[in-house]
Amino acid sequence: MAESAAPKSAPREAAARTGRVRPRLLPPPAWWPLPACALLGLAGGAAYGVLKTPEYAATSYVVAVPGEETDPAIALGFSQAYARIATGQSTLAYAQPRAGVSAKELRSRVRAETSPESPMIAITGTSAKPGQAADIANAVADALTLSSNQQAKNTGVQLLLFAQAVTPDEPASPSAAIGAAVGLCAGGLVGGLVLLARPRPRRREEDTTARAAAPTGYPAHTPLPSPAHGGAAEAAAVAAAKEPVR
Repeated sequence: MAESAAPKSAPREAAARTGRVRPRLLPPPAWWPLPACALLGLAGGAAYGVLKTPEYAATSYVVAVPGEETDPAIALGFSQAYARIATGQSTLAYAQPRAGVSAKELRSRVRAETSPESPMIAITGTSAKPGQAADIANAVADALTLSSNQQAKNTGVQLLLFAQAVTPDEPASPSAAIGAAVGLCAGGLVGGLVLLARPRPRRREEDTTARAAAPTGYPAHTPLPSPAHGGAAEAAAVAAAKEPVR
């Protein structure tokens, strides 16, 4: 036994002499998913902001003007209707030659918005090129104004171009800093959900076994009374009862 123990302790003694004792790797903390997910979200958001092609947006405004004998509330209702047909097939067919893109692409690059309190229509064009974004918005606004004014005698409402779209100087898509901030928040939220959903660690098996084996009325680590001490009087009484009476 002594010979077999000597070779095992020899590497430890040699490592202690040279001072090259290998340190033990500590397990990661229980909250490691939170910073890990936050860092992954930060990297993903920053990469999205850098690699994504910037998108520009330009907006032109068209206003519905009532006629002399027309109630202003009617103009407000017609502005809501014209905002719906601004992205229709007939309007985009008029605007497509001036916009310089196909009709299918033009439908995905233009949107019209209006307010329930104002008879004004905002037509926004988007594109990867700032000049093309302004051309799309102005082309759709002109096409909507032309087609709607053909029915102005019947409706009593006329559309006028209030403001043309200008070439934007900065992209409307989020920058790398905003993308990184959004990714950091999203990653932190996912990490927190992982911590909440993770099952709790179980208790040690030794403590559970010791508590299960202990009799009722005694603690888990309290020794039981032995007959030599606490049960000596009871053993003497049992022996006296068994002795025959003379």
